[in-house]
Amino acid sequence: MLLVYVSKSHKSQNIALLLIIAACCAGSCVRPNPEAQSTSSQQVREFTDETGRLVRVPVHVARIVSLAPNLTETIFAIGVGDRLVGNTTYCDYPPEAKAIAKVGDTLQPSIERIVALKPQLVLVSTASQLEAFTKQLDDYQIAVYVTDPRDLEGVFTSIKNIGLLLGKEIESLALVNQLRARTLSVEEAVKSRRAPSVFYQLSAEPLYTAGRDAFVTDLIHRARGHSVTAEVPGAWPRYSGESALAARPETIILPAGDSMGADAEIATAVSRSPAVVNGRVYRINADLLVRPGPRSIEGLEEIARALHPEAFAK
Repeated sequence: MLLVYVSKSHKSQNIALLLIIAACCAGSCVRPNPEAQSTSSQQVREFTDETGRLVRVPVHVARIVSLAPNLTETIFAIGVGDRLVGNTTYCDYPPEAKAIAKVGDTLQPSIERIVALKPQLVLVSTASQLEAFTKQLDDYQIAVYVTDPRDLEGVFTSIKNIGLLLGKEIESLALVNQLRARTLSVEEAVKSRRAPSVFYQLSAEPLYTAGRDAFVTDLIHRARGHSVTAEVPGAWPRYSGESALAARPETIILPAGDSMGADAEIATAVSRSPAVVNGRVYRINADLLVRPGPRSIEGLEEIARALHPEAFAK
């Protein structure tokens, strides 16, 4: 049986992709069913995913295909990168991920290539894919496992769940403990600081920002910042220039990196904001801010240092 594991995550490779798949993720506990340990052909375990589905997984998963960069990063981080037989053209970290067979991009993977790789577990990046691929997945009798980390706590849960699915409970728990310690260290360092207002600019023309459901909104909050668009519905809403200017953000964060363009321009609407006037505009690698995976902690640390440099001065 071929298993598909779905994560409703964000992709940061380009603006269009982000706007399509930008519902960031929150996890729920994987619950193994000890009564379902074998079938007539092979031993399996049953897990209940976040949507309440019952999913049957081989006891030992040796071949995995990942269709999400954050999931690829998690697979390597818990030490099972050698089991990854396929991923997407966007899976570029760690460097070893680039050498793995590609099955297409996150939004349009090739079902034929996936099946040809004979995976036991397929990690799928977006829930939007699920509807489009439902019939094909049914034709191949592909089960679907769903996780949805929308904040750091969701990331920690997702990492532990993946570890449980792959028989790497100890490794995944150790990783989560390390990431949680770094998170608590940041929060402790900035807890007494005043929270400056922050505007996260996803794109300038048209102007898009991070809304209530965006993963980066949680990072900004944990870094002791106040996102001026934290209550705007959705993950990546289009935003009016008038509203952006009226918010008078004290800090602006721009996504940077190869995928987003390190020379992204500040939107005209906020060019006269206090953030620009006072030189508080920061570019941070987008992959650290919108991929809900192990490197999200680096994104948190970078935001915190940008907002409160004095808290980290030695």
